[in-house]
Amino acid sequence: MSSGSKTNRQGPGLGTAPIPGSNFAAGSAIDQSHAAAAAVRRRMFLGATFAAGAAALTACTAPAANPTAGAAGPDESATVPPEKPGDADLVVWADAKKAAAVAPVAAEFGTRWGIKVAVQTVGTNLQPNFITANQAGKGPDVLLAANDWIGNLVQNSAIDPVLISAEQRSAIAPIAMTAIEFNGQAYGVPYSMETLVLFRNQNLAPQAPASFEELVAIGQEARHSQGAERVLSLPVGTIGDAYHMQPVFSSAGGYIFGSAADGTPDPKDLGIGKPGSVEAAKLIAQYGETGNGVFSRSVTNDNYISLFTQGKIPFMVSGPWALADVAKAGFPFATSLIPGFEGKAPAQPFVGVNAFYVASKARNKVFAQEFVRTILTSPQAQRQLYDANPLPPSLSALADEISAQDKNIATVLQSAATGVPLPSIPAMNAVWAPLGNAFSSIIAGSAAESTIEQTGAAIRKAIG
Repeated sequence: MSSGSKTNRQGPGLGTAPIPGSNFAAGSAIDQSHAAAAAVRRRMFLGATFAAGAAALTACTAPAANPTAGAAGPDESATVPPEKPGDADLVVWADAKKAAAVAPVAAEFGTRWGIKVAVQTVGTNLQPNFITANQAGKGPDVLLAANDWIGNLVQNSAIDPVLISAEQRSAIAPIAMTAIEFNGQAYGVPYSMETLVLFRNQNLAPQAPASFEELVAIGQEARHSQGAERVLSLPVGTIGDAYHMQPVFSSAGGYIFGSAADGTPDPKDLGIGKPGSVEAAKLIAQYGETGNGVFSRSVTNDNYISLFTQGKIPFMVSGPWALADVAKAGFPFATSLIPGFEGKAPAQPFVGVNAFYVASKARNKVFAQEFVRTILTSPQAQRQLYDANPLPPSLSALADEISAQDKNIATVLQSAATGVPLPSIPAMNAVWAPLGNAFSSIIAGSAAESTIEQTGAAIRKAIG
């Protein structure tokens, strides 16, 4: 998708000024007036913003980190990325759903500055495709992706820091700001947040449970008295799901990484295999297939939402992406925070933050920085993004406005405020698969203590 000029073929240029106002049809006095205004804005931008932006970029450029053996690099088997359009001044890459949401904002930006903006969809392997294309100088200027990619992107020198003033920071949800920082610098402009909440079918569970034990009791009663098929729909599958198990794991005493002095995840403090994780693993085992059967490998990422929307399961752990499907199911439902175990810590789900990043080899860094700044400072732009793809916004004022209108979005934002950011450090790449497998194995009946301890040892060795 694209917007803006069909004749402006060059970016700001870093010395190559485009044809002013060419995004308007030629001929009428109004068009010429609009074109002249666009040209003035563009010249002002090129003259003033570039100088300021270049200085700022120089000031905040971070040293490139050295890749390590444990980091995920470009995937040679990745699908070939889209070819960069030669006639675009600014190119944005995103996945399919988010690309559609970004398109109207990009169109307005292009019109404002008299440039052509292309929004391209990369449906698969977005991260490795971006790293590979950027290294070759064939990538986009701006990338839209989740915050947990930041560590790997920085390690591959694929993105630049972005400037966010103290005033702008104060307008963003604190957890969203924390999520986009790495090594003490902001690397992205956050626009939305995703995390897990508890869905409940109010026909089977009228009231929200105060604890995980109460959730189980309500679910078991629904099975006995109302024919419910399961207590809970939470994806496990044969390979496990460390993301969806995080609320349970955290409440039961487990953690993945401790925090460094600056609050960022510390890869030297691995919690998997330590006593807290052992206790958590034992508790998870009690609710596994050889226990009371609340967790089951038959519930997978492919079927857990559809199992719940059939109306025969009282509870489901999922995120805002499931709201539309659940609403379509037709039964009354509500959302609430995922309850923790009685007498233990609160359940803390991971919080993923979607953010815009400036590519380190962007062809037009000035426009790229201006584009992400527009997302950061424009409530209208963030509202457009929300309307096109209703994910809870990271801009606090907009989040408050939407929460007043939508109680389920309000629940997601409340859950995000009490959650933990998805770890963005490269060491997390060594955690997801083995920890998920450990959970699946424990739920299947493997010895909880030895399984989690061996998993911790394997992860520690992989991290180095």
